[in-house]
Amino acid sequence: MQARAAARWRFKGPEMEGVVARWYARIRGTGSQVDAYRKQAAKLTDGLPAGAGVLEVAFGPGYLAIELARLRRFHVSGLDISRTFVQIASENAKEAGVEVDFHQGDAAVMPFGDESFDLIVCQAAFKNFMHPGRALDEMHRVLRDGGTAVIQDMSSDATHADIEHEVAGMGLGWFSAFTTRATLELLKRRAYSPRKFERLAAASPFNKSEITIHGIGLEVRLQR
Repeated sequence: MQARAAARWRFKGPEMEGVVARWYARIRGTGSQVDAYRKQAAKLTDGLPAGAGVLEVAFGPGYLAIELARLRRFHVSGLDISRTFVQIASENAKEAGVEVDFHQGDAAVMPFGDESFDLIVCQAAFKNFMHPGRALDEMHRVLRDGGTAVIQDMSSDATHADIEHEVAGMGLGWFSAFTTRATLELLKRRAYSPRKFERLAAASPFNKSEITIHGIGLEVRLQR
């Protein structure tokens, strides 16, 4: 139990609050990226019954959660540790005319009851969690039997060429593209390799995982 409770050391970058969070919201909200979120929302929920509960962990500006809510078939909630992101995402949802239940809180201590959701999605954030083992424990706890957690994040195996290709598809100006490439190179140091994530999942209540590689990232599927 001691090993499970220990915090993971990581380089601490700027907090996603205030001006940093608003900068991130701008660079992630281009037309091409919003279109990608829309496609992801449809793909992630394919086969999910109407009325299902969907939770996005670390929703950031809320773009994916909003696209999930636009489908008008699910009860969508979000959890993020950043108070600024809760504010930004709430504003974005209101502007989009959709309802998402956004909460401020820690993924390691989720403010939800047992078996509350059918699907959990976590994008581009798991590598930043100080207590990844506890976060997996909580995901398992709040999922219903038969539910799935999908974690999509950067892989530590991503190459420089992979990062260049990823940023080229974001539709950014030269300065934002430069800063985004630099940020991704930095974040890569925190990321998990498929093998490390497989071991982490094996030590969790999920016991096993299904991992696939997509460009600079990996996708982990965990079934309750």
